[in-house]
Amino acid sequence: MMPLDPNKLPIHLAVIMDGNGRWAQQRMLKRIVGHQRGAETVKMVVEQSSLLGIKYLTLFAFSSENWSRPVLEIRGLMTLLKKYIRQETARMMRKNIRYNVIGNRSDLPDDVNETLDEAIRKTSGNTGMVLTLALSYGGRQELSRAAAKLAKDAIEGKISYEDIDVNIFGSYLDTGGLPDPDFLIRTSGEMRISNFLLWQLAYTELYFTETNWPDFTINELHKALADFQSRERRFGLTSDQINKRGDLSNA
Repeated sequence: MMPLDPNKLPIHLAVIMDGNGRWAQQRMLKRIVGHQRGAETVKMVVEQSSLLGIKYLTLFAFSSENWSRPVLEIRGLMTLLKKYIRQETARMMRKNIRYNVIGNRSDLPDDVNETLDEAIRKTSGNTGMVLTLALSYGGRQELSRAAAKLAKDAIEGKISYEDIDVNIFGSYLDTGGLPDPDFLIRTSGEMRISNFLLWQLAYTELYFTETNWPDFTINELHKALADFQSRERRFGLTSDQINKRGDLSNA
């Protein structure tokens, strides 16, 4: 594995887990087999991220657009999701990891929501890494929900329109209370963000790999994180300004 500087890891890592179906089709297997293998990769990435000291991990597990997939595949995915949550909750407790969910949960089946609620409740006191699952999630949908809630509060006098800024608006998003991702990994070779965290990815470093999610290994994860550590994050500043900041912080 590639050596990593523990002081230069992302605080918040986001992942678009793509390529499960493609992996299965390449092996002439049913798509659900790819999702099952992908669930094993999830376990590895969660455990490794926690061990490395990453504070927040957000996984794009099921998008708003995924509801248009074949009914049998959706049923299989929901069954797999429940199984994963139930099996992994005990491990989350041992590893001090807290579950979180973003997205339009009203679209999810009742039994899935019940499983999620139980896992969130059981892990609510954990103080380690926050594992956020994006389920029935879409970035545009999240923005419209946030705008509607903000407008409602403004109409009811709970907030003045003059006070609305990026921080206020951000607090109305599903991710309110979470820092924006520092680093986004997308697998399977697709080079787009697919309606994921549109607001939050404004200054996120992006990393794309040809590897399908079921084949994404510990070495692949470390390779991606090493790439992140090689980058200079300027947030609109110049390199000279960044360097001066570093000099002042070391003084």
